[in-house]
Amino acid sequence: MAYFARRFLFFLATLWAAVTLNFLIPRLQPGDPADAIVQRLVGKGGSIDPAQVEAIRTMLGAPDGNLFEQYVQYLGALFRGDFGISYTYFPYTVTHMIGQTLPWTVVLVSVTQILAFVIGNLLGTWAAHRRNSRVDSVITLGSTFVGTLPFFWIAMLLIYVFAFMLPWFPSDGGFGPGSSPGWNWVFISDAIQHSVLPAVALLITGPIGWIIGMRNNMVQSLGEDYTRLAVAKGLRGRRVAFTYGGRIAILPNVTGFAIALGSILGGTVLVETVFNYPGMGRLLLEAVTNRDFPLMQAIFLFTTVGVLIANFGADLLYGFLDPRVRKGAHT
Repeated sequence: MAYFARRFLFFLATLWAAVTLNFLIPRLQPGDPADAIVQRLVGKGGSIDPAQVEAIRTMLGAPDGNLFEQYVQYLGALFRGDFGISYTYFPYTVTHMIGQTLPWTVVLVSVTQILAFVIGNLLGTWAAHRRNSRVDSVITLGSTFVGTLPFFWIAMLLIYVFAFMLPWFPSDGGFGPGSSPGWNWVFISDAIQHSVLPAVALLITGPIGWIIGMRNNMVQSLGEDYTRLAVAKGLRGRRVAFTYGGRIAILPNVTGFAIALGSILGGTVLVETVFNYPGMGRLLLEAVTNRDFPLMQAIFLFTTVGVLIANFGADLLYGFLDPRVRKGAHT
């Protein structure tokens, strides 16, 4: 119990620090979003009227008072679930904009992350089981080579081949102009078709880290005394690799997988920008570009809390999977 209590207290302290940094970082950035909005209205070279700036600040509900007062107001708004009005998509609220984009990112990234984790760990286990063989060389060298390719280049190549040369899939967007969001097969099939190329782009590079990590962990665990004992008992090599070596070797990847799942809420900025996909990553890019502090804060907060909760869950799971971790908490 001491191990789990310590992890929970650490989670609470980290959560408070993350919430505080989430409040401070946008306010430390140079520039005023109201100035930027007025500048866009008057055009380049136009003079900015301070009265217009103040009117925009009032319309957006920009926080006033000193930094401590703003911090208290910020904490109160968080407890109420009020993230304010989006500067970029006024008069829509931040909650509305996140609700519009979050399902797209969760479906796309969660499916690809789970598939990448499973595929990567299976290939890494197979490479370690057949280490120093042709299979090992093909898997490790092949994944390393793919990892050196720029993701932007891979995405553009997929668009060129499968959207232009072979017009099998749409090149961008989340759904076509002929369908409207809803729980009907026309929209769902259209959304699936639009998500194929972004998903493939993520799956090409996604398993690489899991392959290399699992392969290295497996090679180390297969040299431990308990695996040698299993071999001495006459167990088959495949069973030793997947049952004995794989169970221990996958433990470090559990934490990495939890963090990867937690970061889903932040979206994938690059892939959503390249494919013009209506997810959280593209929304975050637009918020940063337009100095949309409420929207930035909400997305950063969602991402941070998601990572912390996933990491806390991984710590708990780690304690159940490996008793040595719980024993270490008492020493």
